[in-house]
Amino acid sequence: MTSRIDRLRTCLQEALQPELLELRDDSALHAGHAGAAAGGHFHVTICSKRFAGLPPLRRHQLVYQAVAQLMQTDIHALSIDARLPS
Repeated sequence: MTSRIDRLRTCLQEALQPELLELRDDSALHAGHAGAAAGGHFHVTICSKRFAGLPPLRRHQLVYQAVAQLMQTDIHALSIDARLPS
């Protein structure tokens, strides 16, 4: 069985083909939080050519689109740092 973070990684890699993808599970920091029982708290740092020419809000929207299915089951909160390749 794959972990939540593995499923998150797979969705982001397939949809955005990032040059950099760092994921952090912050769920332990939210233990006891009422909404945390159904899904985890994650932070993603992602760098993708797909973000070229897009404002930060649109970059975040692309990330959310890529993980939309997981937002129903595996993700309660997602912090995003969406960057352009340097």
